[in-house]
Amino acid sequence: MKQKALWINQIKGLCICLVVIYHSVITFYPHLDGLQHPLSGLLAKCWVYFNLYLAPFRMPVFFFISGYLIRRYIDEVGWRASLDKRIWSIVWVLALWGVLQWQALSHLNAWLAPDRDLVTSSNAAYADSLTGFIRGMLTASTSLWYLYALIVYFTLCKLLSRWRLPVLGLLALVSVAINFLPLPWWGMNSVVRNMIYYSLGAWYGAELMAWMKGMALRRYWLPIVAFGAVSVVLWFANVPLLLSLLSILLIMKLFYSIEQRYSVQSNNLLNVVGSNTIAIYTTHRILIEGFSLFLISQLNAGDWPVWAELTLILIYPFISLVVCTLFGLGARKVSSALFGDVFFTPPARLAPVEATR
Repeated sequence: MKQKALWINQIKGLCICLVVIYHSVITFYPHLDGLQHPLSGLLAKCWVYFNLYLAPFRMPVFFFISGYLIRRYIDEVGWRASLDKRIWSIVWVLALWGVLQWQALSHLNAWLAPDRDLVTSSNAAYADSLTGFIRGMLTASTSLWYLYALIVYFTLCKLLSRWRLPVLGLLALVSVAINFLPLPWWGMNSVVRNMIYYSLGAWYGAELMAWMKGMALRRYWLPIVAFGAVSVVLWFANVPLLLSLLSILLIMKLFYSIEQRYSVQSNNLLNVVGSNTIAIYTTHRILIEGFSLFLISQLNAGDWPVWAELTLILIYPFISLVVCTLFGLGARKVSSALFGDVFFTPPARLAPVEATR
């Protein structure tokens, strides 16, 4: 990987870490109702709220970077090559891991929490039939909705590239409106809400990157603080768009500045994680489900000493992040070494063999 791209890859690494922490928190802390110490309940609530406050800094940045990295396919690469590289490759991973996740989570719940009351229509991974699974996948009601979004975003950005400015304005309005007029499918709401950031990166990413690199934050600190204050007020009014845009600017500026000041190596931890986001993204949800189902029953039963309960409540997301990251990296290595990376890359199409005389 070229040195100049390392800081972008590090941002991807940060984003996937935040995604793992997000899922670790929402599948664990809200379901704890048998904690022994009042401080345990307070720490659990802190994690839930902290996770909520991270929302403007997680997926918007992830999607902006994703859009920025495919801008060449939007402007220069034809549809035939784009279908293979940018659509089919993601469809393969989405379909494969959709099935693997569905089977894994269904069996984990039957084994560890057979009495758990699941809403089978809320997530394709909890579907009780093939029809329900397909319906969930088609409506983005899946923990893999990020992959679903990448397919939709790329297709629309390439189709609508000629009218990018008015479409971008429309997407901004839709991103705000979806917070007040949501669709019936939670995943589709996220897809609609975040398309503005991907499109911004795909259509104007190069210009925005050049502007960001030359921008001196010290010179504009007062407008930035004022913009931030307005953004926070709007975020509390359920309009996160401006705060998300500000977070994209500040996070990119931070990582770019760090690279300019310090020597960033390709074996940097965040860079390694950023190079394997798909592997971590597709595998972590299964692990987290197993962790949460086992630990929730233990804590709610009051079987742990108070000191152990407090320790786990305090550091659980970090433990989950480390384990899920290592597992995802290991899964990618095993997939590459033993199966031609078929779990994360579609198999090569069979090429016609010329007949020999």
